[in-house]
Amino acid sequence: MLTAVVLLCLVASCFGGTLPVRPRLDGRIVGGQTTSISNYPYQLSLQSSGSHICGASIISTTWAITAAHCVAGSSASRLSLRAGSSNRGSGGSVHQAAQVIAHPNYNSNTVDYDFALIRVSSAFSLSSNVRTIPLPSQGESVSTGTSAVVTGWGTTRENGAAASVLQVVAVPVVANSQCNSAYGGGITDRMLCAGYTSGGKDACQGDSGGPLAANGKLIGVVSWGYGCARPNYPGVYARVASVRNWISSNSGV
Repeated sequence: MLTAVVLLCLVASCFGGTLPVRPRLDGRIVGGQTTSISNYPYQLSLQSSGSHICGASIISTTWAITAAHCVAGSSASRLSLRAGSSNRGSGGSVHQAAQVIAHPNYNSNTVDYDFALIRVSSAFSLSSNVRTIPLPSQGESVSTGTSAVVTGWGTTRENGAAASVLQVVAVPVVANSQCNSAYGGGITDRMLCAGYTSGGKDACQGDSGGPLAANGKLIGVVSWGYGCARPNYPGVYARVASVRNWISSNSGV
């Protein structure tokens, strides 16, 4: 399965130096538009040695959530989070990672349980550009067809260049059964899919770990997909409600 699909981070360090052959590991939102961090103040840029590799979301003044595949092979000392800026490379505030907790059941082959928590050494200072995003309760469902928004600095097209300014696009939630049929299996209860049958709008390479939000809550973490915005292949997100208890037990959030 991994030979046909792509995770959505920007550099080989996300995989300890080896990238799977997945057309979706680098990027910016496809089919979206430029936006301001003030509209999505929970959005973070996850950086490795000062360079953007993935997105992340603020869930408390000291904790963020991202995708496990974004932090695989990386120590906390190499990672930081930029908050409060529409530009992934400047502005806002930069917070050194103090602790990284990947989900113990994360499987790099199936991309199941694609979650990681990051504790920062200096707290996020909340403002109009820096806010936490509420989390769903354990097992909380999202109706098929619900409009959700995904944000990030990924590529604007498959294998394209990364965006420097934050992008946003709205996509409808797709039933897991439909998504599983599209991918020929592999969609688990820890995953959530969103996108259009016609394609054209999606997360892409570099958006990995970033937020999928609906009804004022973080419902998904950008995880993987077959290419970017391809017809009949919705984006696949790690379903936050499936691990809400794990998040609470490890972060207190």
